[in-house]
Amino acid sequence: MSNPIDRRSWSRRQWMSWATGAGAAAVAMWRVPALAQGSTPPPVPKEITPDAALDLLAKGNQRFVEGKTLAPNRNMARLKEVAPKQAPFAAFLGCADSRVPIEIVFDQGFGDVFVTRIAGNVADPAIIGSLEFGCLVLGAKVLYVLGHSSCGAVAATLKGDAMPGQISTLYQHIRPAVKVSQGSLDTAIRENVKHQASVLAEASTVLAGLLKDGKLKVAGGVYDLQSGKVAPVAL
Repeated sequence: MSNPIDRRSWSRRQWMSWATGAGAAAVAMWRVPALAQGSTPPPVPKEITPDAALDLLAKGNQRFVEGKTLAPNRNMARLKEVAPKQAPFAAFLGCADSRVPIEIVFDQGFGDVFVTRIAGNVADPAIIGSLEFGCLVLGAKVLYVLGHSSCGAVAATLKGDAMPGQISTLYQHIRPAVKVSQGSLDTAIRENVKHQASVLAEASTVLAGLLKDGKLKVAGGVYDLQSGKVAPVAL
């Protein structure tokens, strides 16, 4: 049987042309399943409710965990759309840990979420002021406190060792959670989410007013560094 591709009879130019075409076909075949994983989600309604906003976050994290991310609103068209004005549907208090990129974790894009991040996800005055802006002025419907597994700030507070510089100033914000953790890091992380959510709801008259009027909902969760899943924390 003769070889369907006789290398001796083909010129270098013919080989290059064939290889380019075959490579393009292979790339196209590889991309099809990824594009077929899901469709672009509909735009977020302007009058979305807090419960509906929380549901959007839950579904986004589920897509992320299952490897079916849509990566919505991550193009130049969206960038230009939100350049004049932002209207995020959710606001976050998250940890500064580089392994917890909130937009990616919840499969969101430009202008979707208003994010504040600080080691230990603690609600200090500057953070509270920023979140007041995100919720009152920009209209976020959910205020989400996001902790994560193996949090170094919580672990350091649990140990109570002296730290250089101003790192130890975080301890005062996390100690209430540590006190009820019975020495368990996982428990302390969850309790810290609860405590910071309580601080946000009670220490800010702005946020308290939005909560009272039903315009805002405070929620919490813990992100697992291994699985990517956010486990809700009952507040």
